[in-house]
Amino acid sequence: MSRRSRLQAKQQQPLSCQEESPQELQTPEHLQTRKRRTAEEIKKREDGKIAKKHQYEIKSCWPPTITGGISPCIIIETPHKESVTTDFSRFKKYRFRNLFINPSPLPELNWGNSKDVWLNILKKENRYAHCKHFTSLHSSLQPHMRSILLDWLLEVCEVYALHRETFYLAQDFFDRFMLTQKNINKSMLQLIGITSLFIASKLEEIYAPKIQEFAYVTDGACSEDDIVRMELIMLKALKWELCPVTIVSWLNLYLQVDALKDVPKVLLPQYSQEKFIQIAQLLDLCILDVNSLDFQYRTLAAAALCHYTSMEVVKKASGLDWESISECVEWMVPFVNVAKKVPATLKNFKKVAAEDQHNIQTHTNYLDMLEEVNSGVASTAPGELSPVSTGGIITPPKSTEKK
Repeated sequence: MSRRSRLQAKQQQPLSCQEESPQELQTPEHLQTRKRRTAEEIKKREDGKIAKKHQYEIKSCWPPTITGGISPCIIIETPHKESVTTDFSRFKKYRFRNLFINPSPLPELNWGNSKDVWLNILKKENRYAHCKHFTSLHSSLQPHMRSILLDWLLEVCEVYALHRETFYLAQDFFDRFMLTQKNINKSMLQLIGITSLFIASKLEEIYAPKIQEFAYVTDGACSEDDIVRMELIMLKALKWELCPVTIVSWLNLYLQVDALKDVPKVLLPQYSQEKFIQIAQLLDLCILDVNSLDFQYRTLAAAALCHYTSMEVVKKASGLDWESISECVEWMVPFVNVAKKVPATLKNFKKVAAEDQHNIQTHTNYLDMLEEVNSGVASTAPGELSPVSTGGIITPPKSTEKK
């Protein structure tokens, strides 16, 4: 029989259903049991499955070069490891009793509901948590190394005329990133710090410095490739959460609410630039101390405002009462005594509008001021704040020397 004949004969046969064996019959009960068994198998498979994710990890560094500098670090991709899960909740001293203040200290807004805006700001404040005990995760680090690094970043910000918000974003990125890592070597601090500033400048600055300028300011200690690779590491570790409400943002808000008289112009600065830079200089000094991370950013800004104004102004601007900020105000007293000895002056920067001069980050002898604070509170070993002890953090060129 030809192929065509066989095909026609097959098509003429009546359709019939073959008997299914009892094992092949699928009753509703059987389907339900199979569905439950499948869910259990999936759960076991997921529990026992090894994640195939990868993350970048700092493996090692080249030894110091003959000239005394630090050569670029080797950053390789290694299999994913469990993230640091150290519980720091017992160390935190955040004050949450006045978290959702009702009514909101914000005035009535013509572009939104003031209560909703205020609650959204507070929710964001709690989402970006920080803790001073990250140093316990890194055996080779000391708290004063963070102070030296942040002081160096302050100087870099003034060299490139970066905004205060840029510095405080970098500070927040650095502190939160260090909580996600373990056993970071002190020779890596400069790379992490300059990368934090690099990320912050791209978020905040209209004309951010090029990556070549950030590499240049490290005097060869960090290459452009190092910064790019570390940027990827930090963004993954921070889970791309890059929009905290910084200390200087809270200060701007408080001063604006206190000086606000015309509601439609709520977005325009109406406070004194001189008062702002005085309080900002105090906050710059306080943030160098790792103990400042015991408090929320809004509490630090409110305590600094209290030292330069009054509790009545703080209550009006922040909604916080004395019980909420008293501990921070008392902790800040030695910093205030030292900061008031150094007058804060408004500096002029080229290509910066006069109304924006106070928002440009400035630098002064903060390490000497911090050493004076520490000497009045507790005994400090001589030379503890020396930059040499950090293993290579280099001071950038002065503004007059930078082309």
